[in-house]
Amino acid sequence: MAVTGSPTLNFGHVLASQTRSDGSRSLRGISPALPLAWNRVSFAGANSISGDSSLRQHENRMAVIRASVPQAVESYRVGATSTENVPLKELLQCLEEASAKGREVVMAAVDKPRTVDYKGATDLVTDTDGRTELAILEVVRKYFPNHLILGEEGGVSGDESSEYLWCIDPLDGTTNFAHSYPSFGVSIAVLLRGKPIAASVVEFVGGPFCWDTRTYIASAGGGAFCNGSQIHVSDKDQVERSLFVTGFGYEHDEAWATNIALFKEFTDVSRGVRRLGAAAVDMCHVALGIVEAFWEYRLKPWDMAAGVLIVEEAGGKVTRMDGGEFSVFDRSVLASNGVIHDKLLDRIAPPTQKLIQDGFDFSEWYKPTGYRSKV
Repeated sequence: MAVTGSPTLNFGHVLASQTRSDGSRSLRGISPALPLAWNRVSFAGANSISGDSSLRQHENRMAVIRASVPQAVESYRVGATSTENVPLKELLQCLEEASAKGREVVMAAVDKPRTVDYKGATDLVTDTDGRTELAILEVVRKYFPNHLILGEEGGVSGDESSEYLWCIDPLDGTTNFAHSYPSFGVSIAVLLRGKPIAASVVEFVGGPFCWDTRTYIASAGGGAFCNGSQIHVSDKDQVERSLFVTGFGYEHDEAWATNIALFKEFTDVSRGVRRLGAAAVDMCHVALGIVEAFWEYRLKPWDMAAGVLIVEEAGGKVTRMDGGEFSVFDRSVLASNGVIHDKLLDRIAPPTQKLIQDGFDFSEWYKPTGYRSKV
């Protein structure tokens, strides 16, 4: 559903359910680059959308794409594994409209003076953060008034008994935005019982007076797309030929010092480590195949929920930095192209495990009280 006065974001794919042999239902991408407005009219089923012949052509094309993507992901998945009885069509419509609205608010502000406040000594917040979150919340509540919401600025709202949780970062990379540095975005994900089922990141690129956006979209089992084209991670399997991204929080604690050491270590043995300052955007770059991995300690659910699903659906792998199974409520994340993951863990896991042994708190955080989660 398009937003009046703002550009329609074409997420580039439709999802239909597919019944497995055990009776559960999974998702698959059906038709890239079809406008969602058209899809809503013709969502009766895969064959009715494009016919058997074009469906087979698409599935053959998808098979080629997937064959080229490293499949190093273990049996567990970060994203939702079942979509039975899920209103996926409505979730994607809501996600489309909310992302478009968030894009509209931020784009209107990028070349104008900012009103800046501080959460901490250097942790910025602008008036655009708050206005963008309010615009997104209005859309989500219109579609799903009983869903639970976790927003960076507004905290928890909605029905705590809901199985659905929206994780919203209205302006990921606020400091970059405040300086007009082109690495920031709008990040939205919806979880089903703690696992991402659909996600979008709108990345702002360019710079002053020449801003543009990339819109990433992913859904569990449905692939990952950027501006309507399917994306996948790189196939580089050598650290010395890889480019990495990391991030550092505002608390200069033991985890911060550990990552400073990792930053130096990987700078010495790879093509470089970048620090761009917007975790959701950084993970989208892994999914896009332009960097091989991203890691960081002490991120929040709204920082990670969208990006991890986009990476996984692009063929990548996501774990904690100690190598354990990841959830969006964890305090560390390593997202990679998959084939290089274990080589990275050889260097990243030991110092992370030492932090744990030394008593550093890596328990789940920012999980709403009472939220029903399987993770």
